[in-house]
Amino acid sequence: MSTPSNGPLRVGELRPSQLLHTYGVGSVADLPNLSTMVLGLDHWDLVRATPLTEDRLLAAVRRRLGPQVTTLRMPPQMQETSDPFGEWTRVGVPVALFPRWLRCSREQCNQLSPASSGLFELEEHYFRPENTRYVHTCFGAGGRRPTAVPARFLIACPAGHMDDFPWQYFVHRGAAAAADCTLSLVERGTTGEAANIFVQCSCPNVADRSMAEAMGKRGERELPACRGHHPHLGTFDTCGEKVRTIALGATNSWFASQLRVFSLPKAEEPLTQAVREHWKSLSPLAAIPAEAAKVLLPTQACWPELEAYGADKVWKAVTDEAAAFSQSASSAPSSDDEGFDLATPEWEAFTAPRQYNLPDFTTEPVAVPSTAAQWLERVILVHRLREVSALTGFTRIDAPEWMPQDDEPTAQAAPLTKESPVWVPCAELRGEGVFLAFREERLADWEKRPEVVTREKVLKAAHVTWCQARGIEPQWPGIRYVLLHTLAHVLIRSFALECGYGASGIAERVYARSGESPMAGILLYTAAPDSEGTLGGLVSLGHRDRLGPVIDQALEEARLCSSDPMCSEHDPRVHGRLHGAACHACLFAAETSCERGNHYLDRALLVETLAGDLGAFLS
Repeated sequence: MSTPSNGPLRVGELRPSQLLHTYGVGSVADLPNLSTMVLGLDHWDLVRATPLTEDRLLAAVRRRLGPQVTTLRMPPQMQETSDPFGEWTRVGVPVALFPRWLRCSREQCNQLSPASSGLFELEEHYFRPENTRYVHTCFGAGGRRPTAVPARFLIACPAGHMDDFPWQYFVHRGAAAAADCTLSLVERGTTGEAANIFVQCSCPNVADRSMAEAMGKRGERELPACRGHHPHLGTFDTCGEKVRTIALGATNSWFASQLRVFSLPKAEEPLTQAVREHWKSLSPLAAIPAEAAKVLLPTQACWPELEAYGADKVWKAVTDEAAAFSQSASSAPSSDDEGFDLATPEWEAFTAPRQYNLPDFTTEPVAVPSTAAQWLERVILVHRLREVSALTGFTRIDAPEWMPQDDEPTAQAAPLTKESPVWVPCAELRGEGVFLAFREERLADWEKRPEVVTREKVLKAAHVTWCQARGIEPQWPGIRYVLLHTLAHVLIRSFALECGYGASGIAERVYARSGESPMAGILLYTAAPDSEGTLGGLVSLGHRDRLGPVIDQALEEARLCSSDPMCSEHDPRVHGRLHGAACHACLFAAETSCERGNHYLDRALLVETLAGDLGAFLS
């Protein structure tokens, strides 16, 4: 990472996946001694930002952000060397100090002031960038300058704006402050809660003020209206919304708005697959003579991936693909919506009658456990899987609403750039998984049962109420989705106990659709961005002798929750929730695992609970 002030300065390290899921554009990254905000894409250096090919994801991003988006790129990075002053130290994601108010950590001082006031000095550490810090000009024990820590509070609004807490305005209750007054932030007591934190001013007639007065509904009345600040862009919008005080590092300060797809096979042979993946860069070579094209092949960015096949074979694959592409383009009608359906191509690839053995997609059908044969149609072991995710925006205060249409724009997503973006950052994750496909006839009969119809009315009514309270158009995902989603969460817990992965390292993808082209399946795959996701522990659970006992144990545990009968008798219409019989003790999963934020879950649809049989799919 780097900061644009006084030239690039490396201040820390983050994984590429963190720059999408945890510390993306507009988020506050809490480093050991600094608090920084990741700047917008306008500030990123694209020289070291590697383009990434994934046509389906790019099409979905274009539908959300506009046709001007041309590429997906990895965050800029360069191989680390032993030279602490080398070029690699100046390559990274740009950040800026935020919040810009700092507090002296010396107990006898506690002075609170902006970093631009001249009272704080940046102490650089080239050899240990994580030790880079601001220090106060006062001197503490031993004559050492104390560290200046970031102010603990910020303000934000649901429209995605964020700003420094208005310390002067707050302590003076909106009145004008003297030019020479100084502020202090002191803590009285040992709990660290807002009621024990006070803002003091040197003005003689200004009383200390507790930060508890800035929290909640009272804080909305005590603080000024939002001024529409996007610190990651350096812009101000017309807003006027009521702001909320949030603690530095609060989880609701940044929620990613993303799109995710799996890399699917485009051919049966690895070489043809690679050529089709990089067809945009290779297609111009098909129009020039063979000898010249073979000379230019090593200059292509994708050549390291193709070099093992040799120039002759690659050139033949390019010409064959050009001929096939020309023929298909002349015979197939064009469709503006092609590529926007993210779920159907993945479902078709997983349920294909043949198995694939490609670098990014390797599948193996195995036998279905006898205890689940009545409702489970097939089991597919996915030995190799590649997921690519793209960041399209972010929200604050409230998380993006988990609607079924993944390609629909989020209502209040904050932008990544000042103008319409021409590229978006992305990250790739390689892992493994187990795909389960359900018997369509069994599900269709279950959906028609009177108990299920009644239960769906209850869940749907709660869903409509929840959406209307937030000004969202209700889009019910269907009772089939709730059932499959519930089973996915039940299995995630059981898989984590058996395969050795943490529960937060196993993610889900639910394929649920009724009608003409029905889908009914779940994919459980590793969501860890390191080598843990490729060790084979999850795939081994898909074999018949292991999957059957795991499913049986998972279903048995789902019948009873430690919060029963409160959990099993939960009425979502009364409590305004998007789930039925579900809670942290039985079904809720980590944010990295659940694709819907722990919404649309109900144990009563899967097995019989203490509340009785409300339409259980499995007895």
